[in-house]
Amino acid sequence: MRLFLIKAILTACAWLPLPLIHGLGVLIGWGLILIPNRSRQDAAVNIGLCFPGLTRREQGRLLRKSLIETGKTAIETSALWIRPGHRALKLIRKVDGARLVEEATRAGGGVILATPHLGAWEAAGLYCAAHYNMTCLYRPLRIPELEELVRNARGRVGANYVPTTPSGIRALYRELGQGGAVAMLPDQEPHAGNGTFAPFFGIPAYTMVFLTRLTKKSGAPIVFVWCERLSWGRGYHLHFRPADEEIYADEAATATAAMNRAVEGLIRECPAQYQWGYRRFKTRPQGETPFY
Repeated sequence: MRLFLIKAILTACAWLPLPLIHGLGVLIGWGLILIPNRSRQDAAVNIGLCFPGLTRREQGRLLRKSLIETGKTAIETSALWIRPGHRALKLIRKVDGARLVEEATRAGGGVILATPHLGAWEAAGLYCAAHYNMTCLYRPLRIPELEELVRNARGRVGANYVPTTPSGIRALYRELGQGGAVAMLPDQEPHAGNGTFAPFFGIPAYTMVFLTRLTKKSGAPIVFVWCERLSWGRGYHLHFRPADEEIYADEAATATAAMNRAVEGLIRECPAQYQWGYRRFKTRPQGETPFY
C-alpha cells in the first residue's frame, strides 16, 4: 500500500509544470517548519554548529528556507524520475564548467564526479548519466519497496549502479581505466572503519577516504558537481567545479580536509539548498558527546 501511494503521488505530480511542483514543495516545507519532526530538529542542530556567527534570528531564517528547499527536493523527484529522460533533462536550463569533464574523458583517464547533497542532486545525476559513461556506487534504500522504481529512474538514461561491495569497487576501477566517469556523494558518512575525521565547517566530521584513495590509485581527476535549483520553478543551473590540488595529497588527513573544504565552499554559495536534515556529524570522536 505504501509503495502504491508513493508511486501514485509521484506519477500524478510528474507532468505538472515545474513552478507548480515547486509550489507543492513549498507547502511540504511549511509542514516541516510547523510540525515537529526529526528533519527540522537535525537541521537546526547542523545550522547552529556550522554557522555559529549567525544570530538566532538569522539561523532560524536559514532553517526555514532550508526546510522549504527540502520540500522541493522531495516533490521534484516526480518529474526527475517519472518523465522520459529527454523531457526531464530539458529542465536543466544552464550548464557551466562541463569542459572539465570533457577534457578529462578525452585524455582517456576517466573522471570522478563528486556530487554533494546540495541543490537538485537527482538532476545532476540525470545529466551526468546522459552525457557520460557514468558508474555510481549504490547503497540500498531505507524503503526496500522503492528499490526497483529508483534504480530504473536513475538508470533510464544510461547510468550504471553497482553495490558497495568488493565487486562494485572493482567495477569503478574498470570504468575509470576505460576512460569513463564514476560518481559518488563526498559528504555521505561512511560505515565504521571506512573513514577518518576531517574538519567540516570547523567541526570534526567522519569523512570517507575512498574517494581520495580512488583518485590516487586511478590517477583520475575529481570534478565537483552540484545543480542549483532556480527560483520560481525556472529550472536548474548545473555547475562543474575543479578540485583543489590538495585533494590529491598522499596524506589522507590533507586530502580529506581538502575534500570537505570544497564541499563547504559549494554550500556557502547556496546554503539554503543543502540537506541540513542529514546527520552529517552523527559519528563523534571517542568520548565526545553526541550532537543528535
